[in-house]
Amino acid sequence: MTEHFKGKYEVELKYKLTSKIQFLSYLQAMNPEIMLEDNLEHDCYFDFVGGSPLKEQNKSVCIRNMQPSGIKLWIVKGPEADRCEAVNITDSDKAKSMLLTMGFNLVLELQKTRSIYFIGKFHATVDHLKGLGDFAELAIMTDDESMLDQYKQELLELAAKLGLTDAQLESRSYREMQTLQG
Repeated sequence: MTEHFKGKYEVELKYKLTSKIQFLSYLQAMNPEIMLEDNLEHDCYFDFVGGSPLKEQNKSVCIRNMQPSGIKLWIVKGPEADRCEAVNITDSDKAKSMLLTMGFNLVLELQKTRSIYFIGKFHATVDHLKGLGDFAELAIMTDDESMLDQYKQELLELAAKLGLTDAQLESRSYREMQTLQG
């Protein structure tokens, strides 16, 4: 995993795109470094059923498989909004089997097409989810909790340079949006 994805905190702003083409033109004008384009991501979310589900604790566990890049991740988010940790894994099927063995249930599968770009210390993802539309996420990972507010301000400034507005901000996770739609 690149340095861009190291840290236990993620400051992230998600925007619903009104024009993906316009956003990409602003992004290209900033001459970003391309990590990957048009990867298909398959996310499998796991949770406990009954008892005290992770969702009620504002936590999530996800196994992500990205193709054609071949990246496989185990991702844990929460309980704080900015808390996010991910680790590369080599066998996503084995990881899913292990979660099932520990009593987790597969509660949701999401597929999205994702492109990832680097703009200095920040990363920008451009996502398309069938039925939900196009989104841009601007983010940075850090271990320094004292920098979270400053990074949020810097991300808001970057968003403005990319033509994004507060009206486009989306606070819900893809999981929440998909659950509401489904």
